[in-house]
Amino acid sequence: MTSPESGINIRGAVDLSAFAARQEAAPATGDFVVEANAANFSAVIEQSQTVPVIAELYSARSQGSMDLGAVLADLITEYAGKFLLARINADAEPDLVAAFGVQAVPTVVAIVKTQPIPLFQGSAPQEQVKQVLDDVLRVAAEHGVTGSLEGAPEQAEPEPEPLPPNIQEAYEAIEREDYDGAAAAFRAELASNPADAEAKAGLQQAELLKRLEGIDSAEALGAAQGAAPSDVETHLRAADVEMSRGELQAAFTRLIEVVKATGGEERERVRQRLVDLFLLGPESAPEVAEARRNLALALF
Repeated sequence: MTSPESGINIRGAVDLSAFAARQEAAPATGDFVVEANAANFSAVIEQSQTVPVIAELYSARSQGSMDLGAVLADLITEYAGKFLLARINADAEPDLVAAFGVQAVPTVVAIVKTQPIPLFQGSAPQEQVKQVLDDVLRVAAEHGVTGSLEGAPEQAEPEPEPLPPNIQEAYEAIEREDYDGAAAAFRAELASNPADAEAKAGLQQAELLKRLEGIDSAEALGAAQGAAPSDVETHLRAADVEMSRGELQAAFTRLIEVVKATGGEERERVRQRLVDLFLLGPESAPEVAEARRNLALALF
């Protein structure tokens, strides 16, 4: 994880100009948190004239995103108006993903006086994130941004559409860490709606979480460093860990190398795992498109 340094030259490393003319207000999801999208991002950017905006690009399919989101939400509340947290759902906002040049989720970028400062990718402990935010405050002050928010404007939000019963049951099971139950509920939904993309992705998420139970992430990645590409089990575990951290490219590249080094049933097993993991990446993610091409080349 990298943090900004004092005296950093704020410049447009990310091009956000395409959103400058859009004026729709961003819906508040907390005192200092908004859910941002391509239509309302201009209003979010404008807030960076008053306080630093922390743009968090996340995916609900990424456990790393969920972990970091909780850390950021707690810290933004602690700073009590010194930041605006703009949460961006990477699965639903391909234009913003492209504008920020995001390679993995979660990704965090600061915006000061409408200019972006890339901060870090991946989840991180609260102490490290707090240090980065302190650095952002120092950089913002050097550029005259020292305001504070009185509180996000209150806006009535439309009632969300109720989820299909099976999907609701699956999400509740995930909350209870009952991953077998969640998988069963997603499969029940797919039995009646085979094309349901949310159920397909949810099933893979539940199965990923089930496989990760009892796995030490550092140990799994360490074991894979010296493992031969033909060591299928070791690399499958490591790829699961990487996917849970939002490191799509690392997981896909790892398993494509295993496909190249194996044959028969083992090769088919790894190919199928890759196809399943593709469902966990944002549909517009360049890593998914590239990995699909590379997999085809490895197979044929």
